[in-house]
Amino acid sequence: MMNPLQQLGRRALDVFMAWGHGALFFIELIKAVPAGLVRFGLVVTQIHAIGNRSLVIILASGLAVGFVLALQLYNTLTNFGAAESLGLVVNLSLVRELGPVVTALLFAGRAGTSLTAEIGLMKAGEQIAAMELMAIDPRKRVLAPRFIAGVIAMPLLAALFSAIGILGAWVVAVGLIGIDAGNFWSIQQNGVDVWRDVGNGVVKSAVFGVICTAVALYQGYETEATPEGVAYATTRTVVTASLGVLAMDFILTALMFSTP
Repeated sequence: MMNPLQQLGRRALDVFMAWGHGALFFIELIKAVPAGLVRFGLVVTQIHAIGNRSLVIILASGLAVGFVLALQLYNTLTNFGAAESLGLVVNLSLVRELGPVVTALLFAGRAGTSLTAEIGLMKAGEQIAAMELMAIDPRKRVLAPRFIAGVIAMPLLAALFSAIGILGAWVVAVGLIGIDAGNFWSIQQNGVDVWRDVGNGVVKSAVFGVICTAVALYQGYETEATPEGVAYATTRTVVTASLGVLAMDFILTALMFSTP
């Protein structure tokens, strides 16, 4: 029987082995991307499956976040006599941070689990093994189009989340609170930098798309070919992708918006 130190070492080795295996899978997935681009029709189909079917929850969440942000920030900014800056603060909060992060978390829960379950069921049904038997690389035929679609869909969904959130904030700020509509929009035009703010938000969402999609495909491809294995894999997808997004968000924010 191993002592506690040996058990700790064994667990650490298992974690590092899992990370190494995941890194090797990601490298092979990147190598398969050119082959996936050749089959761009499959990519378009997956963009529809991943992005369009996630649209309702993204738009509904963005609208709700915009409503809440406008109410909460107005009460706070009023205490400092800066209620006129409501539009700018909402815009920066969404395009810099909340848009990419919340979209990625919703994407992991909606599209990520769907991808994991789909690939896992293909493996359980021996479709992956059949492809390998016919000398068809499943990474190029199955995984690469879905990976490309996820990376493309994430920035588009994040942009829609931010846009509908700003629209929701406008409805509350102008329609309910009574802030001047011209001031609400003009302060955003003067205070938001396209490259520093919007551009960095797009980069964030693209990186999150890589993380969420790669994790979902890895968990589905490496899962045990049983119903229980697929169920556990979908849970691991949400947990791992969410933690990866939050950790990478801190790193990217520190790199992009740290003061010189």
